[in-house]
Amino acid sequence: MTNLFVRGSIAALLTCASSVAMAQANIQPDQELGSDDIVVTAQKREQRIEDVPLTVTAITGARMADLGVNSLTEVAMYIPGLRIQEQSANNPGFVIRGITSDNGSSQQGARVTLYYNGVDISRSRGAYQDLYDLERVEVVKGPQATLFGTAAAVGAVSIISARPQPGTSGGITASYGNYDRTQVSGFLNAGNDVLAGRLAFAYKYRDGYVPNIAGDGKIPNQNQGRVDQDDLNGQDQRGIRGSLHFAPSDSVTADLVLTYDGQRNPGTAFKSRAFAPTGGQTGDYGNAELSGSPFSQEVLGDRKLGLKRNVYDANLTVAIDVAPGVTFTTVNGYRRFDANEVFDADGGPAWYLEFAEDAKGDQWSHESRFNFTGDTLRASFGWNAFFENGYQRVPFSTEEGTYLACSVNAAYAPVRAALTAQGIPTGTGCVAANGTIPAATRATGVLSGGRLTQLPYASVFSNFGNNDTYSVFADATWTPVPTLELTAGARVLIEDRQAGYSSVQPNSVLLAGLGINTSLLGTANTGGRKFEAERSFAAFLPRFNALYRITDRVNIYGTISKGRRSPVVQLAARAAGATVVPNLQIIPEEVVWNYEGGIKGNVGAFTGSLGVFYQRYDGFQFSVTSNGTTTTQSANAKNLGVEAEGNLRLGQMVSLFGNFAYIDGKLNEDAAFGVYSGDRFRLQPKITASGGINVRVPLNDSVSFYAVPSATYQSKVFFELPNNDAISQGGYTLVNARAGVEFAEGRYRLGGFVRNATNERYLIDAGNTGGGFGVPTYISGEPRMYGVEIGAKF
Repeated sequence: MTNLFVRGSIAALLTCASSVAMAQANIQPDQELGSDDIVVTAQKREQRIEDVPLTVTAITGARMADLGVNSLTEVAMYIPGLRIQEQSANNPGFVIRGITSDNGSSQQGARVTLYYNGVDISRSRGAYQDLYDLERVEVVKGPQATLFGTAAAVGAVSIISARPQPGTSGGITASYGNYDRTQVSGFLNAGNDVLAGRLAFAYKYRDGYVPNIAGDGKIPNQNQGRVDQDDLNGQDQRGIRGSLHFAPSDSVTADLVLTYDGQRNPGTAFKSRAFAPTGGQTGDYGNAELSGSPFSQEVLGDRKLGLKRNVYDANLTVAIDVAPGVTFTTVNGYRRFDANEVFDADGGPAWYLEFAEDAKGDQWSHESRFNFTGDTLRASFGWNAFFENGYQRVPFSTEEGTYLACSVNAAYAPVRAALTAQGIPTGTGCVAANGTIPAATRATGVLSGGRLTQLPYASVFSNFGNNDTYSVFADATWTPVPTLELTAGARVLIEDRQAGYSSVQPNSVLLAGLGINTSLLGTANTGGRKFEAERSFAAFLPRFNALYRITDRVNIYGTISKGRRSPVVQLAARAAGATVVPNLQIIPEEVVWNYEGGIKGNVGAFTGSLGVFYQRYDGFQFSVTSNGTTTTQSANAKNLGVEAEGNLRLGQMVSLFGNFAYIDGKLNEDAAFGVYSGDRFRLQPKITASGGINVRVPLNDSVSFYAVPSATYQSKVFFELPNNDAISQGGYTLVNARAGVEFAEGRYRLGGFVRNATNERYLIDAGNTGGGFGVPTYISGEPRMYGVEIGAKF
């Protein structure tokens, strides 16, 4: 139904556009903005969205409120070509047109830029934040290095918070639902034309929707962590933002925004199909028994599974009109994050793969640019400096006998054979079907000759990244005739990338007794000594755009642009005889050439866009995890896609909206790429669509009824490379709705909401860290969520 609507709407747009193409003779390049125009700043200046010669989607704060979405993951479901996977707030995956940016290593750069009020915040572990009191979210697709820096290899997501306004206003929204889902957000604004301030906040809490029986006392269980664990996939998030807008004159403005975002979420439900919880296997959607380690506090940093994360952000933007048509703008930012996430990577009750990730980092950003606007020429040039320091520490805890019994590592096959001979189940059978763990009480005793019954093991590795980037950029748009705009731009950059690595990987005591001297993970032990490496790189990244005005409301555009993901200075350690030496690998840069064109505009009651793109990748980078260690590999790839979106207003009370994307991104079929040859990009469905109806009916002079039902669809998705049906999710549809009444001309609101109304079962991720050890885990998506909401504003 959604696809038919979108196709029909686009056909209507194309038909109307062609029929009036010859009727317009004198169209001005910069049309006066109307009240219904969507204004974006994708090209670092305010423009109507149809006047931007790029594929851009903008979703306003008001539209987000109508849909009832207030997280990046939810918003992405209504934007073609964008997917955001929230495994946890500490480990999100940002996907634009099939290209994923989610690696937590401090040594690797992002390939999807996330911007917050004009400042790059793309580092994976520090990027995710709550969405509240926003002006809009813009998604610019295709390489945008000229506009958004080197990380925008395939596109950018720009979050723009609501700016302080003259006058006094405020608002608050609260909701409550099942799973004790409690949300409250609001803002207070005060000031005048010279100085205005705004304070906004949000708090979200929800119990976990995956029951975790570890230590809950209701069911006798293994309770390896010896603590009552919380239910999984819950939420405990808070954020606050303070903003100041200062305009001492008509030619000078300054905006300061200070933001804090924090999470205290319970653990992620990495559920295993191989290791059953006590009582037996219950599938991907039943009880979990994730119990962590008895030494979670000492080794992993917290007694319970879960995430503790803090993000602090400050940005200052100053704009000065230095001469008629010339504006100088400087954007400066600082962002710091620290996070510790404790997780049970094996997805079962055994004390087997218990990990944590301790990630810290800070980022400094400065950009200055001059913008010139003339009758037939617009231009900008400027410079940027970006400094980033990152640190990722990964501690590991296990019990040696349990690890050797449960491991499927071929190197330990003789050890497993010895245990099997003693009647101890091994490999994926080390946890019995009823959830008991024979290996936990017997394996260490057998392998130690009866001297030990339990042998704790702990190790840690850390990677470091210090990345400094300097660039200059320029952009010019020439209007030779009123109906045509030609744009060319480029960014030249120099990067200095420093990598560090250290580890403490003790040799296994049990393996040493068998004459095997190695760490349990098989990784080299630097003994805490830090290895370092440094390389410098340079790049030239151009873009070319053309925009032709068919009418003052319908434009066609074309673009050619180059994107680049930075080379990786990948540093680890390896054994060289009796010594340990640095293991340095320089992963070449990933280069993408993007070719696309489309049509966008407004015809009568219909607003929409249609774009087609083709991308070619050289040195496509993808991550592979083995025994808990992630490395980067390269291949060549290509991507063909179509994106469309539309909105049709049916009178004053009803409007229809929808979008559609077809994205066929895959590695090239080449025997040199081995098992990855021809594989589809991970996390990207071939087809996505969403649509809905926005209904607003006045009941009398002061009371209105509103309803916004919507649905989102995605086709099959593979979660890992190489593609594997066991690590995938088939297509599914989610149905959502909001409805209620507004009083006093919209000042008060009372309503209800439902998300995933049909209680669809689906996975948001599979494989994960456990997959790198041969025991993939599966994370289920949200079940049906429903509740009531109230709101007030003045």
